[in-house]
Amino acid sequence: MPGLSFTLPHWLYWVGLIAFPAIAMILARRPRPRQNTYSTPLGYMILVTGGIIGLHRFYVKNLLGLVFIPIFIFVLFANGQQQDARTTASTLINQIRSAERTIEREEPRVAEAEANLPQLRADLEAAEAEDDTLNQRRAERSLSRAEQTLETGRERLEEARTVLQEIGPVAEAAQDKRAFWDNAAGYALYLILLMLLIDAALLPGLIRRANAEIPPEEPSPVEEALAEYEAEEEGPKHDSQYAENWIDRLSLFCGEFVSYWAVIAVFVYYYEVIARYVFNSPTNWAHEAMYLMFGMQYLIAGSYAMLTETHVRVDVFYAPWSRKRKAWVDLLTSIFFFIFAGTLLVTSYIFAMDAIAVPSGNSLVSDWARGEIGLIEMFASFGMAQWTDPNIRWGEISFNEWEVPLWPMKWVMVIGALLLVLQGISKLGKDIREIARGN
Repeated sequence: MPGLSFTLPHWLYWVGLIAFPAIAMILARRPRPRQNTYSTPLGYMILVTGGIIGLHRFYVKNLLGLVFIPIFIFVLFANGQQQDARTTASTLINQIRSAERTIEREEPRVAEAEANLPQLRADLEAAEAEDDTLNQRRAERSLSRAEQTLETGRERLEEARTVLQEIGPVAEAAQDKRAFWDNAAGYALYLILLMLLIDAALLPGLIRRANAEIPPEEPSPVEEALAEYEAEEEGPKHDSQYAENWIDRLSLFCGEFVSYWAVIAVFVYYYEVIARYVFNSPTNWAHEAMYLMFGMQYLIAGSYAMLTETHVRVDVFYAPWSRKRKAWVDLLTSIFFFIFAGTLLVTSYIFAMDAIAVPSGNSLVSDWARGEIGLIEMFASFGMAQWTDPNIRWGEISFNEWEVPLWPMKWVMVIGALLLVLQGISKLGKDIREIARGN
């Protein structure tokens, strides 16, 4: 069974977090076609990401995609059998190695005890003949220890040889079983890959035929009802309707930007599942990459949630109040908000500076954060080597094998806290204007 040894480069991680949302936002703003059709690029993307279970065939409503599913299930089953056999073989091999070490250790001891036994008996007989009580007791103890060593060693050797005799064939059978299922899973996977190559050549034709079979599109009753509902005055507000100033627009942009990170998680966790259960090659970066990404998403989206009022709150008494009364309450409670947001901003800045100034950091930025050089000197000495030299470490890194830098995440905490403070200022201005209107 082939394995996967891909480790996500740090630079690709950061480029993906920036480039993917930017591209997705551009694509999302494209005008929708009057009639939905099947897309060849989308078909190839589905083939690459989900073709292993035939999703590209299902995309064009082709039931031949069902052929992929039993083969994929067989791959999972074969991998499960291979893992069970590997566990069994590993346990048995450890027992065999323990038995071999026992034989290597006990055989010299038994041989030495057998060689010394006649001399010890002769020493005991000589001590008894001379009626030397002290030497007699010493000889008896030496003889007893030698006989005990001989008896124990023979028992251990017998047990170890029994283990080798009984477990050896079982271990070989387990290894043969592991090899069989490993080869079976590999052949099934190669069959899927061959089918995918064939479908990659056939996909444009499948897309054309699927588009030719699309009937003229008419609005469904659900779409008509949704359009009528959105046209009503009390319908849900679009996000753009919340923006009244540049702070609101910034919060909306940042919220939309990081929302596309959830799509990245789908692809990464899909890759992790396939790598783990199909190729038996679990990654050492997928979980941590997504864990850190969602932490940054939570912080950046805080101002968006505050602007659109999508955060969870209990408003049993607040909801029926007038706008002016709500503005007064928001104005009074904003004191507690700014205490929280200000504390978050200050502590995040301290965490971010500490992450840059770690003793292991040898970059100019780390020297500046530790106070060893000034800001002007840092900018004057900065060069491409600070980015390209692999021996330069900017700051704190994770402790696992991936060793991704952690200091950028902590600076994202600062950005998220700053956005939250700015959105609080925007909300404060709106409340004051609402109170001034007197409505």
